[in-house]
Amino acid sequence: MDEDPTDTTLPRRQLGRLLRDARTTMGMTLDEAAAQVQWSRATLSRLERGESAKVRISDVSALCAVFGMSERATAVATGLAEQRPARFWWHAYDDIIPTWANLYVGLESAATDVTLFQPLIVPGLLQTADYARTIDRIYFANDTEEENERRVRVRIRRQRNLTRSPNPTQLSVVLHECVLRIVVGSPRLMSAQCRHIADISTSDNIDIRVLPYRAGFPTGASVPPFVIMDFNRGNRGKQVIEPSQVYCEGFSGSAYFERRTDVLAFRTAFQQLQQASLDTRPSRDLVREVARRYESEH
Repeated sequence: MDEDPTDTTLPRRQLGRLLRDARTTMGMTLDEAAAQVQWSRATLSRLERGESAKVRISDVSALCAVFGMSERATAVATGLAEQRPARFWWHAYDDIIPTWANLYVGLESAATDVTLFQPLIVPGLLQTADYARTIDRIYFANDTEEENERRVRVRIRRQRNLTRSPNPTQLSVVLHECVLRIVVGSPRLMSAQCRHIADISTSDNIDIRVLPYRAGFPTGASVPPFVIMDFNRGNRGKQVIEPSQVYCEGFSGSAYFERRTDVLAFRTAFQQLQQASLDTRPSRDLVREVARRYESEH
């Protein structure tokens, strides 16, 4: 049986948020708090972001004391720290996956619902191996073929979240028509990619809609690609207390948003984009039509 990412990924983030809130309540900066426990600023920052691979209970207890946390709050913090980190499949790719991407894969695997908008590129959860391979060969032009093949394997392995049993990820997607029309690799490759999107869209847990050119700008502005991740329950039905996360990835880096106002803004944008999109069946028909056109170009 696969490990449940909610067993460690989310508790690490909950611990980090608890300590960060306690620190800010005390009016302490990262530098001041780190100095109190003889840590570097970077080490404490990683802990607060939930990115620390190893967390010692004694260190957490020391931080709780520095922040003047109550006995009850300290017990909660040390309890979260006691949850031993499992080694998940993606940790085997630490040498080619940067820390920020490693965190994203863990959150994506733990999410019960993933909602995303993509204006230009087929999102990783929907990519075929050939599409992923072609994109990576361009972006990682200086890397070896083996390194790029391993990245492709990560991309394809992530897609198992959509078919796992029980509790597959609920996926809602809006793709701009550009995603279908921009040729990656060759018409043959794009035909297979479009057919894959159409086929997977028939799954009960997957909703894919296409925002056509004629829809214009439903939000009144250009919208970057984004992912909203919700964590309602763990894969084994455990209640999980974790705020929704918005993830945005660009050419030079990525960013996470978890403030309610930020998450609400992205949800509102997604609703506007979805309402302006074709319904699921017409979207599927359009994707298959585009696939046929690519086939005629072989």
